[in-house]
Amino acid sequence: MSMQQQIQSKIADAIACKHLNVVNESHMHSRGEDSHFKVIVVSEEFSGKRLLQRHRQINEVLKDELANHIHALAIHTFTPDEFSEQEGNVADSPMCLGGSKLD
Repeated sequence: MSMQQQIQSKIADAIACKHLNVVNESHMHSRGEDSHFKVIVVSEEFSGKRLLQRHRQINEVLKDELANHIHALAIHTFTPDEFSEQEGNVADSPMCLGGSKLD
């Protein structure tokens, strides 16, 4: 199973998602390793939670991957209403400034 599939599976198993998209952005940053990802998670579970709480929830689900495999993870969390207000648009990830960046 690829790292992208592993991330997708772990989040889907842990959170009741209305929408889940895991984007492998490694090609923009690394030297052939799957180490840079963006996750977009839409769930009712985020209602009433602050952004920091939502991100901590994702970080907890992916703690092994973050400790051992992932160099960068852009997290975008929304309630269904927030995602609708954004019209499904999510900010681009910033360029990587460390670790396995391209020279």
